[in-house]
Amino acid sequence: MAGRFIVLEGGEGAGKSTQARLLADWLAARGVASLATREPGGAPGAERIRALLLDPAAPLTPLAQTLLHVAARVEHVAETIHPALEAGIWVVCDRFMDSTRVYQGVAQGVDAGAIEALAAIVGMQPDLTIVLDVPVSVSRERSAARGRAADRYEAMDDAAHARIREGFLARAAAHPACYAVVDASPDVDAVFAALCAVVANRLG
Repeated sequence: MAGRFIVLEGGEGAGKSTQARLLADWLAARGVASLATREPGGAPGAERIRALLLDPAAPLTPLAQTLLHVAARVEHVAETIHPALEAGIWVVCDRFMDSTRVYQGVAQGVDAGAIEALAAIVGMQPDLTIVLDVPVSVSRERSAARGRAADRYEAMDDAAHARIREGFLARAAAHPACYAVVDASPDVDAVFAALCAVVANRLG
């Protein structure tokens, strides 16, 4: 039996990386083979691209960012996601195609039609996308608490982060059958409990 593909989306500081690891461990504890992975990255070549994409000192136009994200995603799907799903492993991914739609499309103005053409090339659709939603003020507080220099996307202004939040919520509202929204403002344990409830309800 093929595995299931779960994607966690949302803005900066929503806790996607932490929750992806916790969810993969929760599935494994219930006898479900699972893998937590991330974007950009998740495969050797994609991780090299990630370093360039997140570096604020490397000037890249929004379209160039889009193409690099998709290039990394193609590697990620081919080298990590698709083989795992074929082996019956459930994949929990921190970001996927919607991040490109929202960050580069909604927030930075890259043509939506061009992004959808690239999505068709990637050709992979999640079984379930969960948007971890936080207000911009919470996003800022959590990003600052990390105690390191902001990356390219963390450094975007509040107006851009507001568009990003709205973009993810709009995606979820437009596709309720395969999306869910979880309030990620509470503590890690509370968010995790809500996340597990969504997965159990939607995917059994």
